[in-house]
Amino acid sequence: MKSTTDIIERCEALFSDLEFTTARQWKEAEPGRKVIGYMPVYVPREIIHAGGMLPLGILGGGDSLEVIHGDAYYQSYICRIPRSTIELAITKRLDFVDGMLFPSICDVIRNLSGMWKLIWPDVYVRYFDVPQNFRDDLGGEYYINELRELIEDLGEVCGRKITDGDIRRSIAVYNENRRLVGLLYGLRAETPWKAPSSEVYLLLRAGMLLPVEEHSQLLQDYLAAAESEDRPMRDNCRVVLQGAFCEQPPLTLIKSIELAGCYVVDDDFMLVTRWLKDDVAEDGDPVANLASAFLHNSIETASKFEPDGSRKGRFLIDTIRKRAAEGVIFASPSFCDPALLDRPMLAKALERENIPYISFKYAENSGQMQPIREQAGTFADSIKLWSGE
Repeated sequence: MKSTTDIIERCEALFSDLEFTTARQWKEAEPGRKVIGYMPVYVPREIIHAGGMLPLGILGGGDSLEVIHGDAYYQSYICRIPRSTIELAITKRLDFVDGMLFPSICDVIRNLSGMWKLIWPDVYVRYFDVPQNFRDDLGGEYYINELRELIEDLGEVCGRKITDGDIRRSIAVYNENRRLVGLLYGLRAETPWKAPSSEVYLLLRAGMLLPVEEHSQLLQDYLAAAESEDRPMRDNCRVVLQGAFCEQPPLTLIKSIELAGCYVVDDDFMLVTRWLKDDVAEDGDPVANLASAFLHNSIETASKFEPDGSRKGRFLIDTIRKRAAEGVIFASPSFCDPALLDRPMLAKALERENIPYISFKYAENSGQMQPIREQAGTFADSIKLWSGE
């Protein structure tokens, strides 16, 4: 059996490789293979997989990439992820990618898709718009049409027709991957000292680079190893981390929160791996099944529109209850409009339930973690000292 140390070392190597070596090797292993990049919140990866292509999660450059060219394309008062994503492309780190999907996260990502078309007109680019109306006869019909257009487009990229059978088989593969991610999150919530959040995060990041089948095996190996290994249990408080759904936090930020005395028992990292709460139906019309799952069985997050925040507030409260959390840490990227606009509504929902919370902002290249560690540590101490009053 592989140890958690061996598994996480591999994940760290994938995480730090800004040349995307593993994805390049996958493409070069067989003639005709294609790679489709996507931004991190949600795209139907099943369709990319059904065309025999590799879905590649592009999550900016993190804290190890110096942004020089990217700053010329975007103003300073927006989040960092579009600038570092442009930097990855201009420095030819993404020159092997055959297409890019930009999901409807916010106006910044919409503009990034347009920028991509201007700079690389010969590369397939699509702004993948998802419905914000969840009625079957409105949002459902719209989304089915969007999916069918995407299937046709990706069929041209991969050079063959993507059939319903192909999509059903891919749905089954991703259902299994989501099930394993769910088990990983369940293990961390039940015994967070056995599955530290920094390791859970690295495991999810590996899934952005590896073929889904290989990632599922990696998850199985880690679950088996983590269950069998003894690790010290600490008297940490249990928190939900909220707001990091798009631009990802530095790994040091996650580690700093853990070192400050917090077990992160739920989060909104890498939502593409958990966007759908249950399996997608594997029989019948696969496109209609994907649309129905999105409309009726998806999580609540800032990139989904809601006028008053009540649905999102209930979702957060339910998550806290399910995970037996004691508080919430709002950690959002600077200038992230969706997260920062949702925060007051979610905070009101927490206040009604007398659930403590704190808030701070970060950037993917944040370097100084001591203030965050001190703030998280004070929050953890306050929960332990006064939450019973």
